[in-house]
Amino acid sequence: MSSIMTNASAMTALQTLNATNKNLATTQSRISTGFRVAEAADNAAYWSIATTMRSDHKALSTVQDSLGLGASKVDTAYTGMQKAIDTVNEIKVKLVAANGASAADKEKIDVEVKALQGQLKSYADAATFSGANWLSVDTTSGHTAAGTFDNVKIVSAFNRSASGAVSLGTIDVKVQDIKLYDAASAATGLTDGILDAHRLGTTGARIAAGATVVAGTDAAGDTYTVATLSVAGFSDAQITKQLAVVEGALKEMTTAATNLGAAKSRIDLQKTFTTSLMDSIERGIGQLVDADMNKESTRLQALQVQQQLGIQALSIANGNSQSILSLFRG
Repeated sequence: MSSIMTNASAMTALQTLNATNKNLATTQSRISTGFRVAEAADNAAYWSIATTMRSDHKALSTVQDSLGLGASKVDTAYTGMQKAIDTVNEIKVKLVAANGASAADKEKIDVEVKALQGQLKSYADAATFSGANWLSVDTTSGHTAAGTFDNVKIVSAFNRSASGAVSLGTIDVKVQDIKLYDAASAATGLTDGILDAHRLGTTGARIAAGATVVAGTDAAGDTYTVATLSVAGFSDAQITKQLAVVEGALKEMTTAATNLGAAKSRIDLQKTFTTSLMDSIERGIGQLVDADMNKESTRLQALQVQQQLGIQALSIANGNSQSILSLFRG
């Protein structure tokens, strides 16, 4: 039925054209942004998941930075420790040379020992990165107990549980076991640094308090520190005890270097894992919200054709109405 009040054909053509224009706008938006889900209105569930994953990705990026900073601190401490071990070995050589030497030669060797001791302190003081020094410390304040350095925590992981609760993982470095010097007056031989701790001459083991040592007079309770030992005027028996003290310190330093190396290795492994995890999260986000550009490009071409046909259909429908009106004009 033809009607001058209602053009059903035009209404149908207009509805089809509007639907096509809406789909065309959606497709153009996906192509221009690259996202199939660009906002919550597109798909609330996927948008929410992707937003959380993006937030976690940013947190992991910060963790990556923390690991890099921690690796640099550990590497700096390890470098200083390695140089200190080499220098203590040089002191050991001098002590061996001093054993059985004349008093005059001991005086000369003592000058070399003092120079090496100064170099040890220089290495420890210089092993600083980003304001952190783990070899030459002062635990007078800022720690749970004076004389004891609190563990350093390097943020190594950002974790989210199945319930959505978040937590941080850390790699702990026991600075107390690797420090070479501690300026805190509260520190005793048991909590001092490796090189300034008092050690019993007979075993090289740490001792809480040092005993007064008389040069040239060997006593069972003599104690020494690697940082201050001297060979000038000391008997061969005392120098032999100093060798035991140096051996005790070297054993602790070797263990400290091993612990630093293990921490560095763990940090490197965690950095690699974090990078892989970040890549995995990026891929997961992409699968949820990224647009398939090949599919959208093909769809765009089809919709453009549909739009042109819709315009033609609407034009034809309106043309039919004009034909009805022309009958009345005739």
